[in-house]
Amino acid sequence: MTAPRETELKLEFETSDLATLSGHPLLGAAGEEARLTSVYFDTEDRRLSEAGFTLRVRSDGTRHVQTVKGAGTGAGLFDRPEWEWVIDGAEPDLGPLGETPVADLLGRKVSLKPLFSAAVERSVRAVERGGSQIEIALDRGRITAIDGAPDRIAPISEIEFELKGGTATDLFALARDLGTSVPLRLGVMTKAERGFALLSGRLDRSSKAEPVRLDPAMSAGEAFQAIAQSCLRHMRRNEEALLAHRHAEALHQLRVALRRLRSAFSLFGDLVDDARSPGLRADIKRLSEPFGLARNLDVFLASTLPAERERRPDEAGLLNLEKHLEGERMRAYEAVVTTLNSAEWRLLLIDLVAWLDAGPWLAPGAPRAARRDGPARAFATDELERRRRKVKKRGRNLGELDPHARHEVRIAAKKLRYGAEFFGSLYPKPKAVKRHKTFVGALSDLQDCLGDLNDIATAHTLTETLTRGAPDSTVFAAGLTAADTEERAAKLLSAAAKAHATLIDVRPFWR
Repeated sequence: MTAPRETELKLEFETSDLATLSGHPLLGAAGEEARLTSVYFDTEDRRLSEAGFTLRVRSDGTRHVQTVKGAGTGAGLFDRPEWEWVIDGAEPDLGPLGETPVADLLGRKVSLKPLFSAAVERSVRAVERGGSQIEIALDRGRITAIDGAPDRIAPISEIEFELKGGTATDLFALARDLGTSVPLRLGVMTKAERGFALLSGRLDRSSKAEPVRLDPAMSAGEAFQAIAQSCLRHMRRNEEALLAHRHAEALHQLRVALRRLRSAFSLFGDLVDDARSPGLRADIKRLSEPFGLARNLDVFLASTLPAERERRPDEAGLLNLEKHLEGERMRAYEAVVTTLNSAEWRLLLIDLVAWLDAGPWLAPGAPRAARRDGPARAFATDELERRRRKVKKRGRNLGELDPHARHEVRIAAKKLRYGAEFFGSLYPKPKAVKRHKTFVGALSDLQDCLGDLNDIATAHTLTETLTRGAPDSTVFAAGLTAADTEERAAKLLSAAAKAHATLIDVRPFWR
């Protein structure tokens, strides 16, 4: 059975900007207004959500609509299967569910319970842009846990764009123009996802990357879109957490998401090159530069310095060094927050989504259209093989390499690691799955050693740069710390060389 599909671009706004948005000339006159309340249901053991489905009943005061949706993945753009029926009351009607995949999950006798509700006031407008017709829905309201606990409420401030006719280029152009005058952010969570995150206490908290699930029937271009969307989703969720709490882990995960995205560009190479991609890549690198200093200071203050204080408990200058670098870290975080709140950053994310969905690289006559439209698995196999050869070659005699050469090995290993994680689901046979786990584990061991060596080099540069002009005791403590950490380098080099040899002996999962 082929399910009907829903595609929408979702952006988020601050509640304080609602009046500006409501009267914005780009959105035209307000059309249909409605008050909607959606109640989300699941079994006691969360059978539906665990399988990637949601079940809701929405009421507008006069009728009830029951909807089943598949997993809502993506960043800004959501493409998901959807089934919908008008029913008689506010409780789920199990009869029509037989037309959907959830029937087998629920069985004949099942008890569904309400978990949370989403109450919104919705304003729908019809806008023409270029030769396209675009429907815009402005939602403001809140999600509330059914248990009624006062701390289990989350606001909803979303604007959704749906293309009714014409080209996606017009839709993205409208969204971007609106974003130049109102601070809109890319939306990466559905209302259902926000509700479940609220119930689990994970809303506005740091999160690791979700596994990338690629269908073996995908083309290489479709695989790139899915991977990049996953990276943007990972990035936005941690951006939200960082702005809310300024936690070090949120910054770390934000940087991981950016590295994964940049690695995806590198892995797919000229397949996704077009007139727009170099500028987008350059903007990602330039705008994210302040994040590195803040993260390096987090690592130094949380790991390097405590270890040094344990080694030298009587060195008074270490306390001065800590206070000095805490001030530097505060300034570094301010720079990060300034970047994340800038219009340039917000518009870059909208531009990325637009390019992923409708960029020149997707044109039928694009230079690499044949490779782009070829099987994802064939592309992945070639790329993984090439990246493994690069790690093998660059890592020869690893224990004797200078810091720059070791850094090159680390970068090559990192891209191979991300490639293995991105493409793993294209090799679903049990033997391949087992080999994938072993391969990624060996690669992780190598990365850990090389990462520790890089932290040593970074700590040396960091203390030398940031303590210029500081009191003598602070400078002395910085030098002492750098010297002590260097003593670990020889052991780490030996461990890295062994990890490299182990990795090369592991049978690749893609063969």
